[in-house]
Amino acid sequence: MWLRVSGLLLRYLYLYRHSPTRVGEIVFWPVMDLLVWGFVTAYLRRLVLPDAVVFFLGSLILWDVLYRAQLAITLSLTEEVWVKNLLNLFIAPIRVAELLLATCLMGVLRAALNALVLGSLAYTLYAFNLLRLGPALLPFLLSLLLFGWAVGMCTMALVLRFGQAAEALVWGVPFLLQPVSAVFYPLDVLPPWLQAVAVLLPSTHVFEGMRAVLRTGTLEVSTLAVAFTLNLAYLGLGAAFFGYMLHQAREKGYLTRLGLH
Repeated sequence: MWLRVSGLLLRYLYLYRHSPTRVGEIVFWPVMDLLVWGFVTAYLRRLVLPDAVVFFLGSLILWDVLYRAQLAITLSLTEEVWVKNLLNLFIAPIRVAELLLATCLMGVLRAALNALVLGSLAYTLYAFNLLRLGPALLPFLLSLLLFGWAVGMCTMALVLRFGQAAEALVWGVPFLLQPVSAVFYPLDVLPPWLQAVAVLLPSTHVFEGMRAVLRTGTLEVSTLAVAFTLNLAYLGLGAAFFGYMLHQAREKGYLTRLGLH
């Protein structure tokens, strides 16, 4: 199993070896976001909100972990469609679980690289130290990784079922979740009916927990417990949904359509 998973992982990594555009894409957009939001929050801090830079930059870096985790799954398989290699991938003696594991590991590498780059830039440019989250940082990152994987599996399942017409979901779905995840503002800013939706997302509990740690220095274990419980539920549902859509794609010949056009 690990031989096949490592083979898939190496294949995805080799794509970056001779592709400066792919390597640049990993860093370029997150850095642009950091620069824009960093200067905005620096301005807000100078006006009336001294803690704004802390909350905004911490949220930005953590959000990028979720985004990159889901993007690793969706782009890895979407690129197989673009180069017409999808049929070869599923003809190979590779289990679906091994394919998902390889793309999830790719997500870990991408998210870790982005967090390192953004954390270093935030410290250099804005004197924001991500490590001030202390022991809470790792469980926060892990929770966002798990949720990113779940979102990525659901998104890729839709691409397998509906084809290239659904590829816009690869970039769009995370930003549908962002407004109700309380990324840049506390949960109580949302209207009550939307708060009821937001508390069903693990990401909401992570960002609320992050602000609590930065404000008080105390980690609420119950917040993490809720986030991880929801993550386990969404991972199970995401894997089941991906498996079901893949079965439908095989039964109805959608893989052939994706592999040839």
